[in-house]
Amino acid sequence: MDSINIFIEKIEAEFDDVKKGTLVPTTSYKDIEGWSSMQALILIAFIDSEYDVMLSGEDLNNTLTIQDIYNIVKSKKA
Repeated sequence: MDSINIFIEKIEAEFDDVKKGTLVPTTSYKDIEGWSSMQALILIAFIDSEYDVMLSGEDLNNTLTIQDIYNIVKSKKA
């Protein structure tokens, strides 16, 4: 599993409106400019293809920050 910093860099690359280096573990990803249900689907697809982990809508509803998502992905990889 990648470190949190690598995880964040990969997420930043998925969002067109996010400048590289602006996200941190405590960033509320739902507050990212342009966040929408489409972005949620992109994030789910990215995590599935990159980490072979399927996030559910419930997983996203139970998270607030990028760190929260990272923790779920890490626990599902274990």
